[in-house]
Amino acid sequence: MEAVGYRVVFEKGGVYLHTSAKRHQDPDSLIAGVIRVVEKDKDVFLHWAPVEEAGDATQILFSKKDASGGDSCTSEDEPTFDPGYEPDWAVISTVRPRPRHSEPTRGAEPSCPRDSWAFSVSLGELKSIRRSKPGLSWAYLVLVTQAGGSLPALHFHRGGTRALLRVLSRYLLLASSPQDSRLYLVFPHDSSALSNSFHHLQLFDQDSSNVVSRFLQDPYSTTFSSFSRVTNFFRGALQPHPEGTSPDLHPAPDDEPEPGFEVISCVELGPRPAVERAPPVTEEEWARHLGPEGRLRQVPELRARIFSGGLSPSLRREAWKFLLGYLSWEGSAEEHKAHVRKKTDEYFRMKLQWKSVSPEQERRNSLLHGYRSLIERDVSRTDRTNKFYEGPENPGLGLLNDILLTYCMYHFDLGYVQGMSDLLSPILYVVQNEVDAFWCFCGFMELVHGNFEESQETMKRQLGQLLLLLRVLDPPLCDFLDSQDSGSLCFCFRWLLIWFKREFPFPDVLRLWEVLWTGLPGPNLHLLVACAILDMERDTLMLSGFGSNEILKHINELTMKLSVEDILTRAEALYRQLTACAELPHNVQEVLGLALPAEPRSPSPPASPLPLSPTRAPQAAPLPPDTAPQPDSSLEILPEEEEEEGADS
Repeated sequence: MEAVGYRVVFEKGGVYLHTSAKRHQDPDSLIAGVIRVVEKDKDVFLHWAPVEEAGDATQILFSKKDASGGDSCTSEDEPTFDPGYEPDWAVISTVRPRPRHSEPTRGAEPSCPRDSWAFSVSLGELKSIRRSKPGLSWAYLVLVTQAGGSLPALHFHRGGTRALLRVLSRYLLLASSPQDSRLYLVFPHDSSALSNSFHHLQLFDQDSSNVVSRFLQDPYSTTFSSFSRVTNFFRGALQPHPEGTSPDLHPAPDDEPEPGFEVISCVELGPRPAVERAPPVTEEEWARHLGPEGRLRQVPELRARIFSGGLSPSLRREAWKFLLGYLSWEGSAEEHKAHVRKKTDEYFRMKLQWKSVSPEQERRNSLLHGYRSLIERDVSRTDRTNKFYEGPENPGLGLLNDILLTYCMYHFDLGYVQGMSDLLSPILYVVQNEVDAFWCFCGFMELVHGNFEESQETMKRQLGQLLLLLRVLDPPLCDFLDSQDSGSLCFCFRWLLIWFKREFPFPDVLRLWEVLWTGLPGPNLHLLVACAILDMERDTLMLSGFGSNEILKHINELTMKLSVEDILTRAEALYRQLTACAELPHNVQEVLGLALPAEPRSPSPPASPLPLSPTRAPQAAPLPPDTAPQPDSSLEILPEEEEEEGADS
């Protein structure tokens, strides 16, 4: 019978917790339990308990079983374990959850070792519900709370997800995201709740113009202060919208839908191949590629060797000029000399433009004054532990300053943005010539200038591409990060912004960059480098039961602890594993450079687009689009006749 004050409105057995992050579960990692929806006073709770605890009315006051007849440790017969079961792996937490428990009767002692896994949560505390992909042996549901934490994934071995969602829809508004049909946003049955919920998801405060500057300085604390609410923005903005619907976040004016970010189905990848890195290219090997006129021969082969092994330190000063487009791979020695003379004159003409500005003129030129102040501040703290830049009167600092100010004359529209000094420093260290360093830096900026643009469209696209690759390579890891409010991968922002400059020791950065500059094996190897780091840390993240703040802290603490050769080996193996897949989705092929981008569809006009808000100023660092989320009339309410996933209810 029901305990006084409680009413059980739904009960379903055969709901398991999977407590291992392994791809194949063993029986000991499965905890069988019962899920209930319970009305208590004026609130409604979702409660899960192990079968041992579920049968004990002294522990579960609203249990349908009588205390006198219940055995505190009785359990249902577990279904036969199928060793071939390979789930989609939503959320796995190997740390016991700490949501609110039902209050036990005084004096009662837990009688089963698994009873601490039980949890009870008010429906009003739910933020979202994610369900598994179709076609799995066992369907699951992942519940995320308003506080940002997630409850352990509930695996319905005997079906029942549809029935549970229908019961929940009596008390809640379950709004299906048009970008992800598996994600339900949870709102109370209140006409103003939907609008208010979107209203407080604004991404940045008014004084956030230096958010990326602070992110470069302290990514851990800045992620919490400025990027904690960006998850839903990226999730919505980086995926295309089904035809006939509009996004739940209104885009900026003239935005076009980003092709290639549809939710992808599970892809069966083959085994990851073994990869071995080659030794660096030596001066002798480079010389064998030089013809009688100083022209390089067999350039594709040479670039492939640089990709597989990098360059000897003594060769970098010459070879980097080719990798960065300052010198032509096809030019002769005489042609290179003439080109350098021409570029030297061009450089000093641009340098004279700012050098000839008097202090009185600069007082009336706020743009130049702002650039100069920001550059002086950044240069004074760039790689100061490197002997090439240490000391108060180091000439290298003056060269960094002059090159960056001259770049403002070269690229008026972009100017200087914090982080550029990080990209120039290794180049000047290697080539040790002001003019050569400037033009090599310009070549590097041609590759990454979009990272520093105010609209941040390039960074948004790259984070989306990274998420797409990771979703194919490791769906369980993606779902785990998503469950911990880290699914936007904002902790990778600095990695992509300055190409891992602050993640590896200085010599390793030189090796990493020269490999990336080859453009092999495709245009986005830096994204696979990011995937390789996450792949390397996968077990640590998932098996430690990290929450969002622990994830950010752990990623931040990887700085200077990574081996570039290990990461490059893993990144190439990931590339080969992806390209060997015969059914690789077209959007993934685009990211890897294996297919041409699909023709963009004509976007539906937004209902009420909001403009970008950052104001152009020399001290402003790049920002993600400051577009406030708005309620969307296209949100689909949970249908009455939804198909069950995995098993019949």
